[in-house]
Amino acid sequence: MIRYSGRGAFSPEIIDRASGTTVVTEDGRELLDFTSGQMSAILGHSHPEIVATIRAQAERLDHLYSGMLSRPVLDLAERLAGTLPAPLDKAVFLTTGAEANEAALRMAKLVTGKYEIVSFARSWHGMTQAAANATYSAGRAGYGPPAPGNFALPVPDRFRPDIVDADGNLDWRRQLDLAFDLIDAQSAGSLAACLVEPILSSGGVVDLPPGYLAALRDKCRERGMLLILDEAQTGLCRTGDWYAFERDGVVPDILTLSKTLGAGLPLAAVLTSAEIEQAAHERGYLFFTTHVNDPLPAAVGNTVLDVLSRDRLDLRARELGDRLRGGLDELAGKHQVIGDVRGRGLLVGLELVGGPDGADQLGAAVTRRCAELGLHMNIVQLPGMGGTFRIAPPLTAADAEIDRGLEILDKALTDETS
Repeated sequence: MIRYSGRGAFSPEIIDRASGTTVVTEDGRELLDFTSGQMSAILGHSHPEIVATIRAQAERLDHLYSGMLSRPVLDLAERLAGTLPAPLDKAVFLTTGAEANEAALRMAKLVTGKYEIVSFARSWHGMTQAAANATYSAGRAGYGPPAPGNFALPVPDRFRPDIVDADGNLDWRRQLDLAFDLIDAQSAGSLAACLVEPILSSGGVVDLPPGYLAALRDKCRERGMLLILDEAQTGLCRTGDWYAFERDGVVPDILTLSKTLGAGLPLAAVLTSAEIEQAAHERGYLFFTTHVNDPLPAAVGNTVLDVLSRDRLDLRARELGDRLRGGLDELAGKHQVIGDVRGRGLLVGLELVGGPDGADQLGAAVTRRCAELGLHMNIVQLPGMGGTFRIAPPLTAADAEIDRGLEILDKALTDETS
């Protein structure tokens, strides 16, 4: 197998099957999945309604010529727009978050007639061309020159503030002002868009401070830029709201979704206003893929919306998130190596500090020990910020499963620090 993660080794065990919150290896060992697969399986693995949809839709209509439309695609476009505030009512469906961000950036450049893109340092938007150029958390070195016109914003990290006020707290307004002073100085006068995540996941589960997103929108408006929000991991109830931007009352010009929309199946979306879509069309907008607007994944997307709405999984994410956060706060009081607990709903970060060999090494050791004890966890290791767990169980997890995961994490921390 080609090693594609950059960190090298794959998991030592072969996975045979999965159901709900449980992943089972070929030798029958069970792992509690606290990452929802690749942060995607918000309804758990092999959800019976998704399985039934795949079976029925595959028998009826699975794939079409890209110039044709089907009822599942039209229904999903209408229903998804119904979950969003105006004017986000135009949609196209793709397969991955990188594709969605690529399509969104291409649209923004065409509509504005500009080419410069701003995104966060520590961002992750994908590994295709434009998305990779807007990604700063990993994968930039060794691949030749990046495209010109990409600028990085400093991350408003309240746990590790770089610009502080008189009380030592992050002064994000001053940080944002200084950042755009630098961007303006470097810009060739062609600022097209700002692409950001409301919560930087791969960047350490950094939740933007309340008010930040509105201030960023204003910076974009002042410069004629479009605001693109990447809600691949935060969209569709994971944070306790249908969309993370709802907390701030900020509606993006373009919204990208993936991961959670397909609940583990390859489905992504770009949503924008009729005005922007019309302008893009008039300028000859072109973004073809083999599987654009395919009926099978769209049918799955409709089922995902059915389950999220019927079971009120936005509220469930809040309840489970409170339970998870409360348990992690208790662990922080018990284990001095836990420096911070943060996040929203069922997207929670736990940052380790110190440890005998440093936070990165401790994080890797705790991850291995959790796996040995039956819990799958994901660690972010960015130079200089320590090891941060990205904890994102399915929204369908049981209370007892959250508690069991906390117990395993407690034991792993104890084993690796005693």
